[in-house]
Amino acid sequence: MNNPRWKARPLAACGRRSFFQQAGWLAGGAALALHGWPAWAAAPVKLPRRKPRTANIGIFGVGHYTYWGQFPGLRDELLGKLEVFVKRVEKQDVTVTNFGLIDDAKGAAALLPKLKAAQLDLIFCDMLTYATSSTFGLLIRDLQVPVVLVALQPQKALDYTKASTYKQLANDDFCSVPEFTGVAIRMGKQAPPVILGTLHDDPQAEAEVAEWCNIAKVLHDLHGARIGHFGHVLEAMLDMHTDPTALTAAFGLHVVQTEADDILRLYRKVGEAETAAKKQQIMEMFETPDPKSDPITRKLTDADLEMAARTAVALDRFVEEKQLDGLAYYYEGEPEGELRRVLSSLIVGNSLLTAAGFPMCGESDLKTCVAMLIFDRLDIGGSFAEFHPLDFNEGFVLVGHDGPHHINIADGKPALRSLLKYHGKPGSGASVEFKIKEGPLTMMSIGVTGQGKFKFVIAEGQSVRGPIPPTGNTNTRGFFKPDVRTFLKRWAAAGPTHHFALGVGRHAQTLKKIADLLNIESVIIATD
Repeated sequence: MNNPRWKARPLAACGRRSFFQQAGWLAGGAALALHGWPAWAAAPVKLPRRKPRTANIGIFGVGHYTYWGQFPGLRDELLGKLEVFVKRVEKQDVTVTNFGLIDDAKGAAALLPKLKAAQLDLIFCDMLTYATSSTFGLLIRDLQVPVVLVALQPQKALDYTKASTYKQLANDDFCSVPEFTGVAIRMGKQAPPVILGTLHDDPQAEAEVAEWCNIAKVLHDLHGARIGHFGHVLEAMLDMHTDPTALTAAFGLHVVQTEADDILRLYRKVGEAETAAKKQQIMEMFETPDPKSDPITRKLTDADLEMAARTAVALDRFVEEKQLDGLAYYYEGEPEGELRRVLSSLIVGNSLLTAAGFPMCGESDLKTCVAMLIFDRLDIGGSFAEFHPLDFNEGFVLVGHDGPHHINIADGKPALRSLLKYHGKPGSGASVEFKIKEGPLTMMSIGVTGQGKFKFVIAEGQSVRGPIPPTGNTNTRGFFKPDVRTFLKRWAAAGPTHHFALGVGRHAQTLKKIADLLNIESVIIATD
C-alpha cells in the first residue's frame, strides 16, 4: 500500500477485550432494563475509524502597517491574539499552518504562493484589527481554497471610561470585514463567510469554528476520494444513473471501475481463522433475535453467519487492494452461481465498513455514496435510506432501507436476521435491522436537475422511539414539520433521488455551506 490516505487496521485483528476498549462500549445495562429497554441497549455500537478525520487548515492574520509606528506594542498584542486563535483551531484535530501576519499588498503577494503550495482545505483570515483590502484582494482573486473571515475581538465591550485609540484598534476585528467582502464580490467571488464574536468565552463562536473545521474535513476527503463501482444500477431506476465524470467535476473525486469477480477471487482465499475472527466480531456487534411477524425472517443461521463473515473479510481485502474510500455496487450474477451467493452476502461486511468510515452503497447509487461520505466526515453517521410506509395515526414516516447501514448511529445494538429472500433482488442471507438514535436527524439526497447539475436536497426531522417492522431492514420513525404529508410533498417537489443519507443531529445549514463551497445548488425543505 503506497497510498498515504489509507491507514487501515483490519477490524478482525481486534480481540474481544481490545475491540470493546477501542469501540468505547458502555456499562449500565441493568439500569436501562429497569426502564423497559433490553440490557444490551446499554452498549451502543461504536466501531473505530479505519483512518482519522483530518484536514489541512491555513491561518493568517491581517493588520495595517501604519499602526506599528504609531502605537508601540500593538503588533505584538495582535500576534498574541493570532496565537490564541491558532491554538483553538488545533484543538479540532486538524493540521494547522500559521502563516503569520500580513499588513500590506507586498505581504499579500508574498503569501499567495505559500498558501497555494500548502495544499490547504480551508483558510481562516484572522481580522486582528483594521486592514486595507490590498492585503486580501490578490489572495481572494487567485485562491481556489475556501476562505473564512474571523473577527473575534478580545473584549466583549470597551471600558468606555478608560477607552483609547489603542484599545479600539486592538478590538477593531470587524472594521474591515465589509471592505473585504465587498472586494471579494468585485473580484467575481462569493462574499466569504464570517465568524463574528469574542476571542474568549463565546460558545457560539467556538461552535462556528468547530463547524468550519468539520467542513474542512469533508472537503479534505472529498477531493481525491476513490469511490469504487462495479455492476450497474438496479434495473429501471432511472434516478440512480450517474456520470462518473460529473462526479469528478463537482466533487474532485475519482470513480474506480472495479470487477465483481475480484471480490470472488478474494473470497476464495479467505481462511478458517480469519472467518472465525470475523464471526466473533459480528456476534459481539449484533443481537440475533428470534423471528416475529415476518414469515421470510429466521433467527440468524450458522450458514448465513459463516457466509457473511467470510465475505466481510473478502470485502475488507477488496477495499484495501483497490485503495477505496467507498463503494457503490449492484450485480446479480448467474442464478445459483457462486458469485451471486457472495455478492448477496455483503450487507454485514458493508455495514461494518460504513461504520468504520467507508460508505458502502447498494443498488449502484454513486450519488448517495457521496452523500454518505459527507455525513461520515461530519461525524454524524450516514446510513443508506429511503421512505417506507407512513403512519397516518401518529403522523410519521418509516425511514430506512435494506442493505448497508451506519451502525454507529444505531439505537442500541443492531440486530441480524436471516432472510429467506431479499425483496426486489435475488439472493438470501443475513440482513441488518436497527433504528437510529432517538433525537434530531438530518437527511440529504443528491439529485440531478434538468440541466444535468447536482442538487443537494436537505431536511431535518426527529427520530422518536417506538416499534418498527421486524423485517431485517433498518427503519426509523421519522417525524417532520409542519406535518408528515406536507413535508413529503415538499421533499418530492424538490427533485431528490429516492435514496438519501441519514444522520443524527441538526446539520442542514452546514450541508448548505458545503454545497455553496462546491458551487452546487441546494434546498432545505421548509418546516413552517
